This record gives sequence, structure tokens and C-alpha cells, in this order.
Amino acid sequence: MNSQPLPLDHIIQGNCLEILDRFPEKSVDLIFADPPYNLQLQQELWRPNMTKVDAVDDRWDQFEDFAAYDQFTHAWLQACRRVLKDDGTLWVIGSYHNIFRVGAILMDLGYWILNDVVWIKTNPMPNFRGVRFTNAQETLIWVQKIKGAPYTFNYRAMKSLNGDLQMRSDWHISLCTGKERLKVDGSKAHTTQKPEALLYRVILSSSNPGDVVLDPFFGTGTTGAVAKKLHRRWIGIEQDERYIEVARQRLAAIDPPSYDEIVYTFPRKRRQPRIPFGALLQQGLVEPGQKLFFGKRVDIAATVLANGQIKHNGYTGSIHQVGQAIRQAPCNGWEHWYYLDEATGEPVVIDELRKVVRAQQGEDGV
Repeated sequence: MNSQPLPLDHIIQGNCLEILDRFPEKSVDLIFADPPYNLQLQQELWRPNMTKVDAVDDRWDQFEDFAAYDQFTHAWLQACRRVLKDDGTLWVIGSYHNIFRVGAILMDLGYWILNDVVWIKTNPMPNFRGVRFTNAQETLIWVQKIKGAPYTFNYRAMKSLNGDLQMRSDWHISLCTGKERLKVDGSKAHTTQKPEALLYRVILSSSNPGDVVLDPFFGTGTTGAVAKKLHRRWIGIEQDERYIEVARQRLAAIDPPSYDEIVYTFPRKRRQPRIPFGALLQQGLVEPGQKLFFGKRVDIAATVLANGQIKHNGYTGSIHQVGQAIRQAPCNGWEHWYYLDEATGEPVVIDELRKVVRAQQGEDGV
């Protein structure tokens, strides 16, 4: 096998297995895969007004049986694992037709599941025959290559994107419709085009500017379009020449603003200097004997000791240890203990004081 340089920001036509075999090992940061779902359609679908439903009946979605589909899935996931960096992650999307089989194969290959995310479609296609529930969701499985390895997760960026609330694993996003739906001669260019909003969350959450994002089933290029807008490098692999032409036109029309680190890069807490709670005492931001309150509750108080520990109901330890004893669960004390602001009398989380210390260290050149 002769590895070739990565063809960054290009669409490659062909079978993803053959093409991935030519990529260098451990060369890709993030993979998003929207593989065939093996929908197993048995008959045509018609609406009550007798118009035919534009269902997925493409040849690329047809397999002889489950065994053939499993073999195909095992092969492309194994090929992706080889080119994925050890700290890289992979997303794969599917429906009830295939996602459980895909999940089992992911685990068999040694991937470690980080999350399953449910894409809840706010405008799903009805079940026109009325024989079962409207299928209003698809599932994304997010995995890392090696269990326990460091990986990219822009937690705070996703929290900000979600109105400063921790983003959950149920994503309410509409189907790709309107101007976003690509068409050729009045017909859908691709039967399963994914909305850019879905890929925006995937790429923003699990990659950084300059990272290489690979899509082995590129279709009409949604992954590449979002990656380009977010200043990631991208690679698309696609067999169908018709899809490639649409994707090329789509990507050529995208001209994102010049890269600005402030706009596209978001610092993560784990990369910031570690601040011990005792530093707040040394800086005079808290004082020995001062009371801290757990989760803003004045009935759960701890006393600050001169050595940087706190004491609550006879138990002494760090802000994290005492918090864990109260919660009976892991606890980040910086986010759970509060002090009373002297000016307002309102409770303020002590993490705000840690930010003051970090700012002072920055000014001092520490």
C-alpha cells in the first residue's frame, strides 16, 4: 500500500474503500459518515391525494441481505479507523433500519461510544399509510478511536450555541427544505441531503480550525460546505458523478470571511492554567472563616479554612471533596460553591473569583 498526500479541500470520485486505502495512516482529525441506510423498501409510497412520495430508491442504498450490508459496514468503518488519528473521533448517522447494526460493528472494531445523539425532525414526513408512528428521528453515534484517549470536544462553544445551557443529546432541527434543498431541473439533487444546521453542531463541537474533516459518503457536499465556512480542511469521497458536480458548484459559491482566531477558536477550560482554591485566599478574594454556600442554598454552608480546605458538618476537604460528599456524586466545586457579594448580597459562583486570579496572572505575565 503506497500512501499519498492527503488531497485537502477536494472531492475524490470513487469507492471509499479503495480511496481510503491510499491515505496515510492516522492523518484525519474528524470523520462524518452518512452511509447508505439499507432501507429495504418493498413497495411504492403514495400520499392520500394520490401523489407519489419521493422515497429513497437509489441503487447505492440497495443490498442483497443483512450480511452483505454488515460486510460493507465493517469494511468502511475499518478503513476509517486506519486513517483516523488516535485522538480523533467519528460520527455516523442512520435510522432504525441500520443504526443498531452499525453500532454493534463500531464496538466490535474497538471504537468507544461517547454519545448517541437523536436528531428530532421538527417537520418529519408523515406515515401516509397510517400503519405505524410517524418516523420523526434519526440517530447519530459519536465515537472515539481509542477508549480514554484525549479528544476534541468544544463543550463551552456548544453551551454558548445553546443559549448558555449545556447542550443535550436531543437535537431539534428541521429537514433540509426551501432554498437549502439543492435541486437539478426541479427535482431533488439528493434524496437524503442533510441540513447544514446538523453538520454545524457536529463540526463545531468536535474539531478545531485547520483540522482535517473527512466524509467518505460526500453526496452533495454538506460536510464540506460547513467545514469550509468554519475554516476546517475537508476531504470528500463520492462515487456518483452527478452528486459531485452539484457539490463542486455548491462549494465554489462559498467564500467565508478571512480567518480570525477570535471568531473561530474557543478556549477550553482544561487548557487554562490550573488555579488552586488556596490562590483565592492568597489574593484576598476569600478569607479564613468565610462562609460558602452550596448551590446557592443558604442552609448548606461550609467554612473556609486558612489552608485552602473547607469544612461542612464535621467533614473537611477540598471544595471538590466536600461537594462530592454532599452530592454523593462527582463534583466540580468551582461550579457549585457560592459566596455572598458584599455589595448586592446576592450569591455568586466562586468560579468568578478564579477568573479574577487568571486575569491577574495574565497581567503579571505568569
